[in-house]
Amino acid sequence: MIKSMTGFGRCEVTDGERKFTVEMKSVNHRYLDANIRMPKKLNFFETSIRNHLKKSVHRGKVDIFINYEDSSEGQVVLKYNEALATEYLSYFKQMEEKFSLENDIRVSALSRYPEVITMEEQAVDEEELWKGLKKALDGAVKQFVETRTLEGENLKKDLIEKLDHLLTLVEQIEERSPKIIAEYREKLENKVKELLEDTQIEESRIAAEVVIFADKICTDEEVVRLRSHVVHMKETLESEDSGIGRKLDFIAQEMNREANTILSKANDLEISNIGIELKTEIEKVREQIQNIE
Repeated sequence: MIKSMTGFGRCEVTDGERKFTVEMKSVNHRYLDANIRMPKKLNFFETSIRNHLKKSVHRGKVDIFINYEDSSEGQVVLKYNEALATEYLSYFKQMEEKFSLENDIRVSALSRYPEVITMEEQAVDEEELWKGLKKALDGAVKQFVETRTLEGENLKKDLIEKLDHLLTLVEQIEERSPKIIAEYREKLENKVKELLEDTQIEESRIAAEVVIFADKICTDEEVVRLRSHVVHMKETLESEDSGIGRKLDFIAQEMNREANTILSKANDLEISNIGIELKTEIEKVREQIQNIE
């Protein structure tokens, strides 16, 4: 199934007094590059999120934004550090005696000293937290994959049309190639007749020159391989395999190599024009493939 590398997904899940919101968006990238932004409280789920994402996404630069809200009571508790408070008072007593100062410390003042009274978050049930987060993540991924699949179908349709056009160009080359040799033989015979006038023309010499010329401009192998690559790409697009972007890119490189050889061997204006159009269309195919996962 063809998937685009651009997509968007969003899901919001409320689980009791907890609310999870997950947003995902992606652009083209050679590999899977996931960037996750979430509250520190959820950082220990990063590996689980990445592993979960890899089940559905294979390529693309994916940005994931996670928001978490918890309106339940008792999330934070106060902690009183009696030992530290005692130590503070001990030093205040020493300062009083040393500098003959009044020790006017009050409870309200002592409580404001560092670490005497602190706030600590209560331990959370990681399993329950992951359950809510995973539900939101699943919803966002589902929508994300759906948008990628829809765009992928459009890419597939466009690529099939371009590949069909490439096959038409290949057929034109196959049709034109034999005519080039016949035209060359005719021109060669006429030229020799002009030079030799009434002298007998050696048919074997003419035939030998034509064979040399035909071998020099022959693109039969390149045309066969190019047709094979185009057909292979169409079959790959129709397959149910996922993550075929790299494979398609490799096939396109091979297609471009054959088109270059055909163009370099072209000794005919019509073939040259077809070769240029071949390269132009193959480049369009390669550009579209860059959008496929």
